[in-house]
Amino acid sequence: MMLSEYQLHQLSIAGRTSSALSLLGVATIFVTFCSSQNFRSPTHRIMLINAFYNLFDFIATMISVSGPMAGNESGLCRFQAFCLQMFPVADVLWTLAMTIDVVLVVFYHYEPEALRKLEKTYFGIITTLTFVPALAFLFVRSAERGPLYGGVTFWCSISPNWVLFRIIFYYGPIWLIITLVFVLYLFIAHEIFKLRHELMLTRNDCLALSSTASASNGSIVRTQGDNDAKSFETPIVRRHQSGVSLRKFLLMPFLFFLALLTTWVAATINRIYAFRYPGQEPYGLMVSVAALNSLRGFWNGIIFVTMRSKGRR
Repeated sequence: MMLSEYQLHQLSIAGRTSSALSLLGVATIFVTFCSSQNFRSPTHRIMLINAFYNLFDFIATMISVSGPMAGNESGLCRFQAFCLQMFPVADVLWTLAMTIDVVLVVFYHYEPEALRKLEKTYFGIITTLTFVPALAFLFVRSAERGPLYGGVTFWCSISPNWVLFRIIFYYGPIWLIITLVFVLYLFIAHEIFKLRHELMLTRNDCLALSSTASASNGSIVRTQGDNDAKSFETPIVRRHQSGVSLRKFLLMPFLFFLALLTTWVAATINRIYAFRYPGQEPYGLMVSVAALNSLRGFWNGIIFVTMRSKGRR
């Protein structure tokens, strides 16, 4: 579908406005984490790490149509395509990492200190899985189809001439991970519902934010007495300590997942439509993709600051 100069300009405005809001959200996460001790839960920490990845993602979306306009062989287009291949996939993987943390807490009673030790593992795996393909694709080209990275309407990404690669290395993994996260949340919800009477959650129940409030070896915190032990074989630790509400610990990754989901629904519908009807994508859908795909950093910033940890009482 050939777009007019005016339509491209509108797409650029939509994408760059959303990107600016997301960059503001990323900055909010950085400033809030550094300025307050009330945002140091395991989920806050993962959101902070992910914000560094998001930073490059939104810089790339801020480039917008300038990438394709510069040409497929330009450094700007190739940089934009590299970023949009690596960092959105990393964002989905960090969502999976958050969900794994929730699984470890709910099913295996991990404590915050044990979760922090997993961050380096998450970082190594996610960076390797996303950086290696994104870098390798810079050197992939053929005489018939040209370079693998190329212009795709409002930014540079995997070229339409390499549609199979786009499915295998982009949309396929992303929706596989999203589906896995959704299934894990079904198991988590079932477990929480099953133990809802045993958990006996109150507003003061919290997860400790430091090893001074809980053991750092991942052991289960129990109250004295055999009758009470069963009720507290949960990730809930001592009350009135600096910590994060268990409800918030469960809710934060889920909200992060919902923000991610809203990002990818429009983009995937647009890609399916383009695959089914080449060159006939609705302009309104393109605007939705340009706006929503760049907006998740804004939602992440809101989630980060609203789900604050409990202060010490």
